[in-house]
Amino acid sequence: MLKLIAIFALLVTTGSKVTAQSSYNPVIAPFGRIAPAPDAAMQPDRALDYRVVFSITKAAAEPSEVNPGLDKVARYLNLLAAAKVNPKRGNIIAIVHGPATDLVLDHPAYRAKHGLENPNIALIEALARAGAQVHVCSQALAGQKIPAGDVSPLVTIDLSALTTLTTLQLKGWSVMTD
Repeated sequence: MLKLIAIFALLVTTGSKVTAQSSYNPVIAPFGRIAPAPDAAMQPDRALDYRVVFSITKAAAEPSEVNPGLDKVARYLNLLAAAKVNPKRGNIIAIVHGPATDLVLDHPAYRAKHGLENPNIALIEALARAGAQVHVCSQALAGQKIPAGDVSPLVTIDLSALTTLTTLQLKGWSVMTD
């Protein structure tokens, strides 16, 4: 009987912690999964103006998968939100280049190239709703013979990832690489 009481107490205690964590509402659901840890060290600082550019160069392992670098942007926003930090609109940018470039294709262009809908579009839409921006390198588009008209209208075409990254870094932005 004591064992049953101990097990029940453990389940109730554990259940309340799980409920507390599962009540967290991510900004970018269902992408960028996190495990909130409000008691962990080095929490985001609410007094800081977070300005971060993510350099996304690696393609997903399979065309049917969401790009892991783009998912990292969602995870970052979800981590900030869990700590009640909300960056200003436009202060989180993902610049896509290299082998990752296909992730910015609209559905028809992605379907023509890979035979399926672009699994990244829903994430790009969610990032846009949260105030983050996705940009693509025009040099990567040219190098891969991708017409600008094949790029999702939610994506901004920059001159180059090189100039975007260096310009933002010189303006004080943090650069995250994949």
